[in-house]
Amino acid sequence: MAKIDDAKRLLLISNSTLHGSGYLDHAEKEICNFVGSRTRVLFVPYALHDRQAYAAKAKDRFSAMGLALTSIHDVSNMPRAVDEAEVIFVGGGNTFRLLKGLHDHALLEPIRRRVAAGAPYIGSSAGSIVACPTLKTTKDMPIVQPPSFEALGLVPFQISPHYLDPDPSSTHMGETQEKRILQFLEENEEAVVGLREGSSVGRG
Repeated sequence: MAKIDDAKRLLLISNSTLHGSGYLDHAEKEICNFVGSRTRVLFVPYALHDRQAYAAKAKDRFSAMGLALTSIHDVSNMPRAVDEAEVIFVGGGNTFRLLKGLHDHALLEPIRRRVAAGAPYIGSSAGSIVACPTLKTTKDMPIVQPPSFEALGLVPFQISPHYLDPDPSSTHMGETQEKRILQFLEENEEAVVGLREGSSVGRG
């Protein structure tokens, strides 16, 4: 697998909510260790339709971790907010809607530059997928059409979150997640990391 740039600090989480726990509860320790002494988080809420409610939920959760969160949809100068961000958190939801929002607001390149400069990037579910070269390993319905499948490319591989091993006793005749990944590999060169619920990959 190709090497991640040494300057990049990344925490890519499979899911925001784990069965039996609340929003980001299962990842709290990892997040706190990952951000270190930093205290301010810039949130990207474009994966959900109600951005205000999503931002409020994220703000409350990060406040409980001792972190101040600002949603990028609430700032007037988005590129400057990214340039000044201590930590960037991109939340989960629909990957097509998230990537369209990043394209619509011209945020891909500013985020790439900020992460290359050493700002920690946290992604969850769709936020982890857009850290990859493309969104091609999402399982989401294309409810909107982004201008391109190109994503941030912070890692040289693809992520398939919420990964489930095939159940040999299942009578479901549809494609398993494993089959969909194998289909991707028939047409693409990038490796795919299947992230099970509650797991993450990262460096930093």
